[in-house]
Amino acid sequence: MTERATPIDTLSAPPTFEDLLRTVEELNTPDGFKAELIRGKIVVSPWSKLRDVRPMRALRRQLEAKAPAGHIVETSPVLFQFPEAGRAYGPDLFVADESAFDADGRHADGTALSLVAEFTSVSTKDADWNEKLDVYGRLVPVYLVVDMQDAEITCFHDPSPHGYRSRTTVSFGEALHVPAPFDCALDTTF
Repeated sequence: MTERATPIDTLSAPPTFEDLLRTVEELNTPDGFKAELIRGKIVVSPWSKLRDVRPMRALRRQLEAKAPAGHIVETSPVLFQFPEAGRAYGPDLFVADESAFDADGRHADGTALSLVAEFTSVSTKDADWNEKLDVYGRLVPVYLVVDMQDAEITCFHDPSPHGYRSRTTVSFGEALHVPAPFDCALDTTF
């Protein structure tokens, strides 16, 4: 028998961002999975695939040498919240001001991010290229979309209230310039 979603008509109002964030916090996601708030819904998806580990590690090592002072480079499962957009994401790789992790609680402030990298999969590609691009593009200085299906990496930068103003795409194996606050060329030979 196939399970079907059943609407709950007893709710007088849709859940708030805070309600959804609290629910994500209380979820007992299975090992290897993460929960995010995407398009106003709780979405549970697996962490990156094994084939993503090598490129993720290569980017992490390069970014550690170029990260702004006081920022850390991580691939740990951390949820960053964007209350104005009603979203919360757990990036595959991020660079953030380490002071963001001094606070109590379980969700870091999205304003602490200086770079986010998302490694696409068949199930996450749409959110990485659309939903997350829109939210990150208003706040995060650099957003890298590592398109594992097309073997390309795109660097979005220069955020604005309307999204990123600039982008550069290269095929894996080509150097990719990442602007301030990093101002470096990444080796994308994975």
